[in-house]
Amino acid sequence: MNKQIDITNDEKLLNKLLESDPDLTIEDALENEMIINMGPQHPATHGVLRLLLRLDGETVVKCVPELGYLHRGYEKMAENMNYYDYIPHTDRLDYTANLCNNVAYVLAVEKLAGIEVPERATYIRMIINELGRIMGHLVAVGTFALDVGAITAFMWTFREREYIQNIFDLLIGARFTTSYTRFGGVASDASDEALRMIKNFLDRFKDAFDEFERLLNTNRIFVERLDGIGLLPKDRAISLGITGPNLRGSGVEYDIRRAKPYMFYDQTDFKVPVYNEGDCLARYFVRVDEVKESVKIIYQCLDKIKPGKFLANDPKKVLPHKDEIYTKMEELIHDFMLVNFGINPPVGDTYFSVENPKGELGFYFVSNGSGHPWKLKIRSPSFCNIQALPLMCEGQMISDVVAIIGSIDPVMGEADK
Repeated sequence: MNKQIDITNDEKLLNKLLESDPDLTIEDALENEMIINMGPQHPATHGVLRLLLRLDGETVVKCVPELGYLHRGYEKMAENMNYYDYIPHTDRLDYTANLCNNVAYVLAVEKLAGIEVPERATYIRMIINELGRIMGHLVAVGTFALDVGAITAFMWTFREREYIQNIFDLLIGARFTTSYTRFGGVASDASDEALRMIKNFLDRFKDAFDEFERLLNTNRIFVERLDGIGLLPKDRAISLGITGPNLRGSGVEYDIRRAKPYMFYDQTDFKVPVYNEGDCLARYFVRVDEVKESVKIIYQCLDKIKPGKFLANDPKKVLPHKDEIYTKMEELIHDFMLVNFGINPPVGDTYFSVENPKGELGFYFVSNGSGHPWKLKIRSPSFCNIQALPLMCEGQMISDVVAIIGSIDPVMGEADK
């Protein structure tokens, strides 16, 4: 408001504006509201998110998120694919933490089909799951920092992410589209070299991450652009179904790894970071602390993992190893049947969810006993978290909208499922 008064009092500036456009009046410009589109093709929307914003000056009066620009139909596709064929598609849901999605999907199908997993395979899954969480949070805080102008932090986080992808390259043979998990275990065993590489990465990563944290936490511009911005109160976060770091940044201590333990998380020592402020800065701090907790979890898994089977021996449900397929007729037949017709879970339905980097990722299956799901519904965290954007944006300045979007870390591959 003070700026408006200054401009109208500045006769020289006022005359210059009126000369350039004789139809313009200062009163009209201030009284009119403006509607603008942010996205879907905009770097700050983290994919193809469109926000329809109604502005009064620079203040956001109304915010309406619109999804659907990826046109994926992933849930419908599952009805025409067997359970094995769908594993590679889970990579593409949250492509910043692809292995977490692989693990979540196979855990859900194993619950439906009643498949037991060897201990070594479970530890390998926990390790890749937490590496995926670190990788996802590195992308989240790096791009978030970039959104508010901190370019160096963005490059540092992507440098560390590259080291993790090198681990995946050795462990899995792929860097991005991993498809590493199998029902009953994982596609290949973790070699000693791969486990050493993970430990070496963790030993070095601590100092690199501390340096990154000091860079941002002592940056006054970064902190002041986030402090008190995009408030999400605790009660509203719960009522909107927000999960993950966005929920814990609003003061709710809910983490599925603790609330409904799966794999060996109930035997693992780690904290659930919680901040009560509910603003963009709190959501950033939760992710930073969760990276440190993931490092602790991986160290414990590396200490506990023992030699053993990396895939269950269940010929009717689990793909046999290639060595056996090439040497045994019975295994060849099982492989043929599973690849062509899939596994046949019993008739019924089931829901299983895990704590992914962005929140609760859940798969709901309805099985009619055939080799493919009769119905699949995915509870994706990004889709649910985007619901909070209108609440967080309305009443804020338009320049803060960029920071607010980055603070909830949406990935549109997951929202547009």
